Amino acid sequence: MKEMVINGIRIRPGQTLNIEIAIARLPTHTLIDLPVFIRSSSNPGPTVLISGGVHGDEINGIVTVKRMLEEEIFEPTRGTLIFIPLVNVYGFLSNSRTFPDGRDLNRSFPGSSKGSLASQIAYILTHEIIPQIDFGIDFHTGGRMLSNFPQVRVDFKDKKGLELAQVFGANFTVNSPHIDRSFRKEAFKHNKHILVFEGGESMRLDEQVIQEGIMGTGRLLKYLDMIEGSFPPVRSLKIQDSSWVRARISGIFNASVSAGDEVKKGQVLAKISDPYGQVKVPVKSPSAGHVIGINNQPVVNAGDALVHVGRSQTGASGPDY
Repeated sequence: MKEMVINGIRIRPGQTLNIEIAIARLPTHTLIDLPVFIRSSSNPGPTVLISGGVHGDEINGIVTVKRMLEEEIFEPTRGTLIFIPLVNVYGFLSNSRTFPDGRDLNRSFPGSSKGSLASQIAYILTHEIIPQIDFGIDFHTGGRMLSNFPQVRVDFKDKKGLELAQVFGANFTVNSPHIDRSFRKEAFKHNKHILVFEGGESMRLDEQVIQEGIMGTGRLLKYLDMIEGSFPPVRSLKIQDSSWVRARISGIFNASVSAGDEVKKGQVLAKISDPYGQVKVPVKSPSAGHVIGINNQPVVNAGDALVHVGRSQTGASGPDY
């Protein structure tokens, strides 16, 4: 195991350690910490970050990481696991995606020690966590009333990242170029590969998505030869590009497809009607593909995102063991 120091604390091979990094204080002067949980093996191997709650209202991701930690599902026989179940404590306390000033942590990297709250936490992750890791899995959900079918997002130009995403084996592997000032891009600038797992919607728990996240993590850690146990590979459909079908009119949205469904070009995905049954407008798919996300809000306005259609490469592909 390579030498690891986080927040001035040295982590030795084979050590189990919980570290609390002081962030700031609430207006009540209550101290807010960033808890980091280290589980290391005495045998050398990769260091993998498993994180959730970069957006404070994405509870499903927080619970996924929490369950791995509290149930001790993954005990490394090689290398080190770093668990951070809840990154954005402020958003979690207020049921909000962002910080009190409206800033998005995932658009605040590399951060500043003297900047906004989001910038300060980004700075901590950039300087205390990213240098320690080789790989990472960052758990997210869709937005309010927007549900994502289990998927891993990775830039297909990142060959190592794509390899790991296919090993993870979510239902879909979605081509997602690195976004400026995001956690994933900041890690990639340091030659570290972080996968973004998306599943479910914010402020909701989805047991199927939690299990998908846990099993995918198991497959990845097994592939890296970090854990024991059986995690058979599964095939993941590669989504080359995607787009949201948006509402042309306002009204009551009634979907006729579900997340995960395969659709054809021109297929009716939903209908939008007025409250009186006088107007009914079909929502059609602009292309063949799969529904990788869907709006669960029944009342929509013109321009709202309704159905996220992903277009796949020819055929499904899986990991090459």
